[in-house]
Amino acid sequence: MKVKTSSRNDNLKRLNEIYKVLKKNDFGYLIEENTFFKKFPFLRNYKLSKQEGFDETPDESIPLRIRKVLEELGPAYIKLGQMLSTRPDLVGKDIAEELEKLRDNTPVTPFDEIKEVIESELGKPMKEIYINIDETPIGSASIGQVYKARLRKTNEKVAIKVQKPNSREIIENDIKIMKFLVKRIDKYLTIIRPLNLPVMVSEFERSIMKEINFLEEVMNMQNLSNNFKGSSYIKIPKAYTEYCSEKVITMELIDGIEVTNLLQKDYKNIDKKKIANYGVKSYFKQVMIDGFFHADPHPGNLIVTKDNKLCYIDMGMMGILNEGFKENLAELILLLISKNSNDIAKQLIYMNIITPSQNTDELKADIDDLFNLYYGAELKQMDGLIEDLVNVMIKHDVVLPREFIMIGRGITLIEDTGKKLDPTFNAAAELKKLSRKIVINKYKPERLAKVSLNYLLQLEHLAKDLPDTINSTINKIEEGEIEVKLKHQGINEIIHQLSVSLVLAAMIIGSSLAMYSDKGFEIFGLPLIGLVGFIFSAVLGAYLVLQYIMSKKES
Repeated sequence: MKVKTSSRNDNLKRLNEIYKVLKKNDFGYLIEENTFFKKFPFLRNYKLSKQEGFDETPDESIPLRIRKVLEELGPAYIKLGQMLSTRPDLVGKDIAEELEKLRDNTPVTPFDEIKEVIESELGKPMKEIYINIDETPIGSASIGQVYKARLRKTNEKVAIKVQKPNSREIIENDIKIMKFLVKRIDKYLTIIRPLNLPVMVSEFERSIMKEINFLEEVMNMQNLSNNFKGSSYIKIPKAYTEYCSEKVITMELIDGIEVTNLLQKDYKNIDKKKIANYGVKSYFKQVMIDGFFHADPHPGNLIVTKDNKLCYIDMGMMGILNEGFKENLAELILLLISKNSNDIAKQLIYMNIITPSQNTDELKADIDDLFNLYYGAELKQMDGLIEDLVNVMIKHDVVLPREFIMIGRGITLIEDTGKKLDPTFNAAAELKKLSRKIVINKYKPERLAKVSLNYLLQLEHLAKDLPDTINSTINKIEEGEIEVKLKHQGINEIIHQLSVSLVLAAMIIGSSLAMYSDKGFEIFGLPLIGLVGFIFSAVLGAYLVLQYIMSKKES
């Protein structure tokens, strides 16, 4: 086991904890199948066939049991579950919807331990930086806690976000164990191989390591603030960078009403229609114009300030789109809104969202059915169209780009919140307006000139490199350095069976020859060595036949 941590015993102890939680929730075989039973393939396959959830009619309790496992295993696994809840294209809608219910049950860390982190990170006694600190956190999650205070220097109200002690070490260790487990689960449990668990964990690692570096969130706050510089309706908290580090963020304290509360009741001097409009305008600007957008704009991450501005908080994860993707997305949205089903699949192929082989008649038929639902609908009745398109592609086992899923989820959250605040809310109109603006800008002379210049530079580089590339290829051919690699599916299994069969044949022949020997011990008048050879050959032959039958049943 190649898991390098401070203590091998700690790793074994943690693996044992994971095994107990999995077994408690009827997933113990995920580890069992990778230890003792892997030595006996026919027992492993038999055991697996009996497991609920892996036959043709999956157990309906699987999503619930997965959620319980993740909640019990702690911060890293809760974060993994939260990420997977946004990827129904990977885990399926049922599991994704269940994981949205994940609760963070990690206990609140005592303030004395939080104080040590602050002073260690900022290099000063806490009382030299802050005054009037409320030792009761106003927010607590799996990896951090938030406190109210004032800056000693300016007396400004601030929120202090502090990473819990040893969070990074715990998460890094759990990720190593995750990699160890999924590598073996992916190897031995072929039925879940299409989920590509190693890639899933790698994506999670990249995501969580950014999230636990609080300086990333500080930069995100600064970038988003710059994009809304001069805005009359959007507020982004100010970060006091002098008092920020990888584990501490000191930011402006936002006084206001969470949109979650605004959904439940009316507040004096707050116009819900305006807030709904601010949400859609600001979010579509982030996606379609800036290409830098909040990855999780749910109502709990939106606050209405006392001066009626909409404030985004919790910017640990952001989505980033390049210029080309924004333009292609705008064209896709216009095709969707105009219900141009013939060109939708072509645009999805052009954007590398689906492959030509996935552009099947069934997919086209489902897209046509989708548009038939919206046939004759007014623009204001077309909210949810992007989410519906995503669901169609998930139905056809299309693994979508991470950014596309984030956009679909973000737009769905904004549309849903907007409708609850204002029943006459119309997100599609704003989306259409921005998309048209982007497509028009795409064909402006200055834009075409810039793109043409980039293409000319690429052609120039290609022309310069082409002679050297051709010469290098010819030299490799002349020197016999060109290699052709062939991939044989299932060849290892065939070689294994062939090797055992040859050994079996040799033992039968050897035992037959031994029967003619008149030396050595005899049983019932037969040479002992020949008899033992025949018995062993019979057992080995029966094993091979049984394994073949079981493998046929599995396929």
